[in-house]
Amino acid sequence: MLVVADSSPFIVLLKIGHVEALPGLFGEVIIPPAVAQELADARRPQIVRDFISALPPWLRISKPSVVEAIPLLHIGECEAISLAKELKADLLLIDDSDGYSAAVARHIPATRTTALLRDAADRGLLNLREAFDRLRRTNFRVSEAILQGLLVEHEDLRRKNPQSGVPDEPRSS
Repeated sequence: MLVVADSSPFIVLLKIGHVEALPGLFGEVIIPPAVAQELADARRPQIVRDFISALPPWLRISKPSVVEAIPLLHIGECEAISLAKELKADLLLIDDSDGYSAAVARHIPATRTTALLRDAADRGLLNLREAFDRLRRTNFRVSEAILQGLLVEHEDLRRKNPQSGVPDEPRSS
């Protein structure tokens, strides 16, 4: 599966301790140079800067040949959308509402971090309730209704297929 990502999914997943969900779900993830620069920015949390300075083997940086200027979007979002379109990516990971809408308008399959977390939980890679609890303690903006809806979807899947996912109880550390 060919997956391109914007910076937000990395920032959020690193903050909540679930960046390993990316290679677990997709194998490899590709980011454009502007996204790598955003992740390395001095204003980012240290965990994010450390991550991008020691690039994991499953993360690749690739420059789009042409970057479409899309109104209301930052360069990282524009590069990610342009790269996803150029590579005919199977999926673009992007949280920004305007960026998500721009990707969908260009017929690029896109998903947000919250749905990615649900998918990871569905595959047994993490505990969704715990991940959402950690997410609520960050500055990531998402409505409680969206989180509850994704949790219900996950729990419905678990009821239909008890072998999928992980227990709903938080794991002890």
